[in-house]
Amino acid sequence: MTQRTYTVQGMTCGHCEASVTEEVGEVSGVTGVAVDLTGGLVTVSGDGFTDDAVRAAVEEAGYAVV
Repeated sequence: MTQRTYTVQGMTCGHCEASVTEEVGEVSGVTGVAVDLTGGLVTVSGDGFTDDAVRAAVEEAGYAVV
């Protein structure tokens, strides 16, 4: 299992957390998503997902990986 943490800009509330969790959770190969609003971090776990796919999902939710 792979686990990667991304810094995401713009998340400030529970709605932000839910949006990012939902979009990233739909990426092929992702089995877990943990959002840390305070640190602006999203930790993704699973097998076979790519950084580009996670980045695209975060952008679809309205935020940016920095």
